[in-house]
Amino acid sequence: MAIMITDECINCGACEPECPNTAIYEGGVEWRMADGTTVEGQHVIENKSLEGNGTVIEAEAEQAPVSDEFYYIVPDKCTECVGFHEEPQCAAVCPVDCCVPDPEREEEEAALAARQERLHA
Repeated sequence: MAIMITDECINCGACEPECPNTAIYEGGVEWRMADGTTVEGQHVIENKSLEGNGTVIEAEAEQAPVSDEFYYIVPDKCTECVGFHEEPQCAAVCPVDCCVPDPEREEEEAALAARQERLHA
């Protein structure tokens, strides 16, 4: 499953630089699929919890923030650090333990590994 940041977030920013997929953004900041990935051209949003599931977006196009108040993780970019580390690095460095598995998005390790390969081809 993807990781999410709960509303207990203190906006310290410790998690953001740890993400190998550049999936973590400060609240209110637009995100792009191309940020920190090799994704180019069109990309299909697969996330059920984001508006527009199945929507085709341009990798370079700015997308609306997932949260305006707290740091957030773009689920379509999160691989739980599969392919990079033994555990999700955001959770490992979070001082208030607010980087937790997203119950809305349970995924097998194989699906996370496949996403990692698509993001970093």
